[in-house]
Amino acid sequence: MNDKLFVKGSEAIAEAAVRAGCRFFAGYPITPQNELPEYMSWRLPEVGGTYVQGESEMASMNMIFGAASTGTRCMTSSSGPGLSLKAESLSCALGSKLPHVMAIMMRGGPGHGIIFPAQQDYEFAVHGPCHGGVKQFILAPSTAQEAVDLTYSSFDIADKYRTGVLILGDGFLANTIENVTFPPMKKLEDLPQHKDWKITEYDPNHHKLITSYFPPEIMEQENIKMGQMYEYWEEHETQYQNYLMDDCEILICAYGSTGRICEEVVDELRNEGLKVGLFRPITLHPFPKKVFEEIDYNRVKLIVSVEMAIPGQLVEDIKNYVARRTRVEHFGRSGGVLINPGEIKEAIHKMVEE
Repeated sequence: MNDKLFVKGSEAIAEAAVRAGCRFFAGYPITPQNELPEYMSWRLPEVGGTYVQGESEMASMNMIFGAASTGTRCMTSSSGPGLSLKAESLSCALGSKLPHVMAIMMRGGPGHGIIFPAQQDYEFAVHGPCHGGVKQFILAPSTAQEAVDLTYSSFDIADKYRTGVLILGDGFLANTIENVTFPPMKKLEDLPQHKDWKITEYDPNHHKLITSYFPPEIMEQENIKMGQMYEYWEEHETQYQNYLMDDCEILICAYGSTGRICEEVVDELRNEGLKVGLFRPITLHPFPKKVFEEIDYNRVKLIVSVEMAIPGQLVEDIKNYVARRTRVEHFGRSGGVLINPGEIKEAIHKMVEE
């Protein structure tokens, strides 16, 4: 397998997962991410791994629970409706501290929706992917190469914190074909072995039980530990792109595919005389909210959240972090309508005139 390939985003994520040591995949077909499980169906057997097409999204997520219990690096993928169906098992896996990776390629919605790109699952994925108040790492790549790099590292994050990592993309990222360079294949013997907790490692002196069911006092202590872990993430694990923010008077906030588009918007508006910058969060959870404490609000007079979602979702978080210190606006398209640079520029010009 070559280290450089011209592939779709979904295929790039799949190959990066294999090279990161993923050896079990369970999933269920749903557009726009079908190329990811299709790729896994032939690639995993080549490296001694296992691919299973589950009879449902729920069954697939439960298979991930089982595979993770053995310490195997494992992965599933879907789109927004699939995340809804995986939610109960996801909560159990997170509550049981089982490391795993999930890729969600968003589509237009709500309901059954449409197969075209959207970013309407931000609120669901970031703030409440499942019951019980539990959260997970959310990574939002903007290019196929970034998707490769983040996927490759996501398994290490999952193992380090015994948590789930969700790679949140959309139909644009999933189906755009780009040149990517892949990292080397990791050796399985060099990966964490999890001998202290995986159920397949026999210990006559220690009864191993993987569960998310505890008496109230113990459950409370587990929740306290999770809360402390999330606080640690915010302090040490945030990632973001700062593009021409140092002198900007107008700040665009966007993530994923829309963030990529907005780089072009920033360049063009700069050429037109507007001092525009871009803040692109890469970790949606933990969110790099400290950035908004460091902004000079005497200089930045307008912040615009650009997203493929109506009503806006990212914008609500930005409003909370800005805390009325400057004007915050939203511009979006929705339901599978692709956003384009020209209409973003036009919207910002109108906001400036107002």
